[in-house]
Amino acid sequence: MKRILVTGVNGQLGAELLRVLAPIANIQVLGTTRAKLDLAEPDSLRSAIADLDPHIVLSCAAYTAVDKAETEAELARQINAIAPGSIARETAKRGAKLIHISTDYVFDGQKGSPYLESDATDAIGVYGQTKLDGERAVTQADPNAAIVRTAWVYGVGGTGNFVKTMLRVGATREELRVVADQVGSPSWTGDIATAIADLALNHPDAAGVFHFTNSGVASWYDFAVAIFEEARALGFPLAVERVVPIATEEYPTPAQRPAYSVLSGRKLAELRGAVPPHWREGLRSMLAELKAAGAA
Repeated sequence: MKRILVTGVNGQLGAELLRVLAPIANIQVLGTTRAKLDLAEPDSLRSAIADLDPHIVLSCAAYTAVDKAETEAELARQINAIAPGSIARETAKRGAKLIHISTDYVFDGQKGSPYLESDATDAIGVYGQTKLDGERAVTQADPNAAIVRTAWVYGVGGTGNFVKTMLRVGATREELRVVADQVGSPSWTGDIATAIADLALNHPDAAGVFHFTNSGVASWYDFAVAIFEEARALGFPLAVERVVPIATEEYPTPAQRPAYSVLSGRKLAELRGAVPPHWREGLRSMLAELKAAGAA
């Protein structure tokens, strides 16, 4: 029986991977939180992996507070850059398969056409640079590892994301102003987790960098409008009547965001023989799941 270790199971993607993997026969899923595997403590990494002795490691845990990273650079570096290399050294030593999750923030967002895995990286901000350094550390320590970059992630699990934020503020405010000049592919954790599980179990020899997002392109403004349309159809309580498009400069943040975050998923789609669902399909699935959970 294969033992699969999922790190960061309190996060939205880690939680989704547990759900996706649970029904699969002949595997044992081991989930860890910070209490068991602390990315800021190298000894914790080594002991946890030694104790659990996994055949596959799905490395989802990360420092993801993009704006806070600007003032917590050392913590972000420890978790996003140093820890992944430590995990990769352990998986390489044990012959375990590592799939490490990364981000669109390794690019500067200036290309204007979907980023390929082979495109030159140019991270902006502390978060993006630490994630890029983490990719490099993984590749150096374990050449057989796979790195999956994704973007604009949202799901039912975890503490918060753009969809949950829009539903919360849209329940009490009539007008919202949302950035319209940042473009990407909203990606549901259900589809991301399905792709990662498939890669881990059915393509164990796949190594290197892969991109996965839902299909289609939207701005944050487009995404917000779609959230309210789909949520209203499902009966979510909403007060919002107007969504106003604004420029990035009208909503300043400590960390710069890539203006264009679309990732080409062709490489992984061809390997799997499966095209990712459109982002609006993923949104409907997530909202339906969230609604059902709220009604339970």
